[in-house]
Amino acid sequence: MNATVKTDRKAATGRHIRGTAITGMGIVAPGGVGTDAFWKGVREGITCLDRLTREGCEDFPLRVAGQVRDFEPGSLIEERYLVQTDRFTHFAMAAAELALDDARLPRRDMSPFAVGVVTASGSGGGEFGQRELQQLWGRGPRYVGPYQSIAWFYAASTGQISIRGGFKGPCGVVANDEAGGLDALAHACRSIRHGADAIVVGAAEAPLAPYSVVCQLGYEEMSLARDAGRAYLPFTADACGFAPGEGGAMLIVEEEGAALRRGARVRGRILGHGATFTGPSMWERSREGLAQAIRVALAEAGCAPQEIDVVFADALGVPEADRAEALAITDALGAHGRRVPVTAPKTGFGRAYCAAPVLDVAAAVLAMEHRVVPPTPYVTDVCHDLDLVTGSSRAGRPRTALVLSRGLMGCNAALVLRGPEGDI
Repeated sequence: MNATVKTDRKAATGRHIRGTAITGMGIVAPGGVGTDAFWKGVREGITCLDRLTREGCEDFPLRVAGQVRDFEPGSLIEERYLVQTDRFTHFAMAAAELALDDARLPRRDMSPFAVGVVTASGSGGGEFGQRELQQLWGRGPRYVGPYQSIAWFYAASTGQISIRGGFKGPCGVVANDEAGGLDALAHACRSIRHGADAIVVGAAEAPLAPYSVVCQLGYEEMSLARDAGRAYLPFTADACGFAPGEGGAMLIVEEEGAALRRGARVRGRILGHGATFTGPSMWERSREGLAQAIRVALAEAGCAPQEIDVVFADALGVPEADRAEALAITDALGAHGRRVPVTAPKTGFGRAYCAAPVLDVAAAVLAMEHRVVPPTPYVTDVCHDLDLVTGSSRAGRPRTALVLSRGLMGCNAALVLRGPEGDI
């Protein structure tokens, strides 16, 4: 099918489909706070991986990560919220505030029941939880703060964003591995289709606290390389795993017709999503699962494979996983899969678990806005049959993007996005 997607599009049954538009984005990433700083780093291939310097992590086998620096949460969030929450929620709340400002959402004129919040999280608030447990065992239960019961919880970001904003619409959390970031966006789209006017959606992670790092050391896929330039090299013969990162992105998605009527700037559209499960670390099987997720996303979007102008790859950095992803792209897109530009900006700032694919979505929207395909930092010699963009950005007119994600626990997801100009 190659039908035009408009705000009044209808399903085969004739039922009106409420389209989903992205009208705001907020980002907190190792490359900077805000979309301008993030895009500058992504577009120019600026590398942010560096030696892990978080207190308590200095002697761990993990040596390289993407850390958010120069982040002042108090400039965006009131102190009373900061003391109740972990670093991962600080990222989410700050990004949400930036996204709301970007969207210029008329909150005072909207029913609070028309606006909801959806976030994804892989591990929750490890730093806060560790600190309070140390208080418990080191000083006794009277020294444990009252917020221990909620700050570590993976749903804390959804709850605090909704409380702070007064949003009483459909709220939820996706507790999942990396692919959960895309699943949260799909959840938000379903809420829009079912009547919500706007959803604050995204993911943020802060997995670089000592306890969290110790847990991650069990991942065979995580890179223990000492040199930042060698730590995260997907699709190459030197691939040795992924470098973890922190930060995240929040988006404002709205019912497209309502967004256009209020004069909002539509930055992009979410057209289709697909998800499958193939089992933990079964990377050969992920070829079939990821390809199926792509096909489902394309079918939902009404998009032909040759209409994909750029692929934002999962890019795990594990040889078996990289090979499976390269083959999945070709399986789903056919010969076009060998020609379409593929990129993985996350190699420059780390793989932030559930937040990684949402940062990719933000990068894809910005790439379509600025008409370039950003590069894959650090990577030079590609050993798979992919047109991987390396070195510097590539000029072009990407109008439709495919974002891919796989989780260490076996989930696969794909999302089809359309830029602000034109329809399918």
